[in-house]
Amino acid sequence: MTIYFITRHAGAVEWARQQGLAVDQMLSHLDIQNLQEGDTVIGTLPVHMVAELTKLSVKYLHLTMDLPEHLRGKELSAADMQEAGVFLQAYQACKVD
Repeated sequence: MTIYFITRHAGAVEWARQQGLAVDQMLSHLDIQNLQEGDTVIGTLPVHMVAELTKLSVKYLHLTMDLPEHLRGKELSAADMQEAGVFLQAYQACKVD
């Protein structure tokens, strides 16, 4: 079972290190085909990818924070993320036909 942290942001990488998160691979892009049942993915993925993870029995932890409008679209530091109340929340999703 592998734990992946998916982010393109240096602040998120630093935040994960500060939290002592046990991460096997830090990646800027997730290739779902490399995942196996029982793996864990941490990040801020779009819902269609979360549905694929759920279908594969891969645990998804969403990097969650409520950003004020003036911080959206900006590169955040680990301190900015802490100030925004960042936390990890497990989610599952499914596609509805």
